[in-house]
Amino acid sequence: MTGDAVVLGLQPARLPSRALAVVIDLALVLAVYLLISIGLAMATASLDQAAATAVSIASFVLVLVGAPIAVETLSHGRSLGKLACGLRVVRDDGGPIRFRHALVRGAMGVVEILMTFGAVACIASLVSARGRRLGDVFAGTLVVRERIPAARSLYLPPPPPWLVGRFTEVDLSGVPDDLWLAVRQYLTRMNLLDAEVGRSLAERLAGDLAACTGTPVPPGVPAGAYLAAVVQERQTRDTRRAYAAPSPAPTVTANPSPRASASVPIGTAPPVGDAGTALPAVRPTATAHPAPGAARVDGGAEESGPAATGFAPPA
Repeated sequence: MTGDAVVLGLQPARLPSRALAVVIDLALVLAVYLLISIGLAMATASLDQAAATAVSIASFVLVLVGAPIAVETLSHGRSLGKLACGLRVVRDDGGPIRFRHALVRGAMGVVEILMTFGAVACIASLVSARGRRLGDVFAGTLVVRERIPAARSLYLPPPPPWLVGRFTEVDLSGVPDDLWLAVRQYLTRMNLLDAEVGRSLAERLAGDLAACTGTPVPPGVPAGAYLAAVVQERQTRDTRRAYAAPSPAPTVTANPSPRASASVPIGTAPPVGDAGTALPAVRPTATAHPAPGAARVDGGAEESGPAATGFAPPA
């Protein structure tokens, strides 16, 4: 828990994994120190004893103390041993460490790891609730695990085949999200619950779900099967909504004028009135059944509705 009341999901590393990481780091550092010491011994063979001792002490400090500090600072708390064991050094608030944190940990590590052969570090790590050694306490750091075993994937059990598609008309828009979460958690763990406890919990969730949807539980349907069927119906609707193609916009056609829409059969003269003027012809009404989704307008013509394809129906 940080000062801002933020809960950090950090899992502290324990003594076995930390000891293995320290052993790996010490083996690498000692190998590098041995190679450097051999090279310096050959290079300082002509110097006196005091100069050779000063070079040896400087190489010891730089390699065994300075190298781990530099590695942890540049890698933000991941040395080679910690990287191999899946560990990392972080601050108490979960942030990455800086040079001062690595410096305090390295300086204290000389005393509690190198000079006492790790005895003080092991005792402090066993006593601490979070497995911290003295260097972590003084530096305000914590060694956490970065690679946590993945949890087993939980799946929702399918409903009985005779319930599939039975709740297609149920309104699910009024069910709150916390109730969906509770139902999903019950379905994923119902095989781990006691039979009586699981039955009572399923009945309570089924009653809450029926109250939100306005549709009672069908008689003779177990509460667990009802919950599984409703959850599958919601998943089916969400999938259909996610993968549904957008419907094309309906084509709007201007209504032709009555005089322009009048049709005269070929080879037939238009009717003539008493005064010798031609009368507008009347389009005969089609006797065929209209296509689904079409609406009839004045004059017997059919106009396509929103579900039409945009093409005019045949005469």
